[in-house]
Amino acid sequence: MSVTIKDVAKKANVSISTVSRVINDSKPVSDEIKKRVLEVIRETGYTPNPVARSLVMKKSRTIGVIVPDIASSYVGEVLNAMEEIAKAYAYEIILCNSYGEKEQELKYLNLLNSKQVEGIIFITYQLTEEHKNFINMNKMPVVMVNRKTQEDDNIYSVTVDHFDASYEMTKYLIELGHKRIALIRNGTTKEIFGIDQLKGYQKALDEGSLKYDETLIFDGYFQAEKAYEAVQHMIDTKNVPTAIFATADDMAIGAMNALYDNGYSIPEDVSVVGFYDTKMSSLFRPKLTTIKQPIYDMGAVAIRLLIKLIKGEEVADNMMLLPHELIVRDSCRKLDD
Repeated sequence: MSVTIKDVAKKANVSISTVSRVINDSKPVSDEIKKRVLEVIRETGYTPNPVARSLVMKKSRTIGVIVPDIASSYVGEVLNAMEEIAKAYAYEIILCNSYGEKEQELKYLNLLNSKQVEGIIFITYQLTEEHKNFINMNKMPVVMVNRKTQEDDNIYSVTVDHFDASYEMTKYLIELGHKRIALIRNGTTKEIFGIDQLKGYQKALDEGSLKYDETLIFDGYFQAEKAYEAVQHMIDTKNVPTAIFATADDMAIGAMNALYDNGYSIPEDVSVVGFYDTKMSSLFRPKLTTIKQPIYDMGAVAIRLLIKLIKGEEVADNMMLLPHELIVRDSCRKLDD
């Protein structure tokens, strides 16, 4: 039979409320009594009931995390940081994998609310009005990762400047002499942050006096398989560019595989670049030139920001921009003049 708080109180010769005060550190207790109660807890191996404790304290010490694809290398690296920092602050994480489906995300938002989590970290491919309405109605602290939010949104975020990052990568390829650059981006609607990446790409083309070609724009939705299909389509239609910019490393690797399977060499025939700088980008061959996001920092900062909001501390801005960096490796080359 498990030890109860009543058993601890009886053995320590104190009231149940005194044991509760010691456990929760809610009200002053003399050092002598506190020491006696803690000794009994150690002797008996008593563990407080987390549900009962959360009802008393009105705090669950839990954070909900919703991700679109737990198999994604990017998501995995972000989660490692979140779990480590949450543990340091004595918070537990409830993880929900939505498979990128809006209805599943809304279901999980309601589920986490019913579980009385104190806040939510939300990683999603698209932020819809339905998502925003839920967050605004429930007044629960929500922090998004890798998502630009508007000043009027009651949502906080930690991200990089996707416009600048995409502009910088496209400009780099143009400086290497590439004039036909395919873009495999994340999606098409305003709800998907790939729109900023497209604008950055277009700005670099404009400055380089290069024509924007819609036949070189594809939607990969973060999936290596979709990127593979996009490159296969380019090959089948004899519309292969000299460079491919995929706005996620997983998609870049999917693109490289399609090229290899059709007898192309990288970067001799086609240069390929990515986005994020996940661990796979330096393990794949040739090593991938990519935009580096501080992935660990994004997860760590998101958790710290959420805990600040949970505690009611003041936060200066609802969007925190972290720096990005162009990492040059082996997957692209300078074209001969």
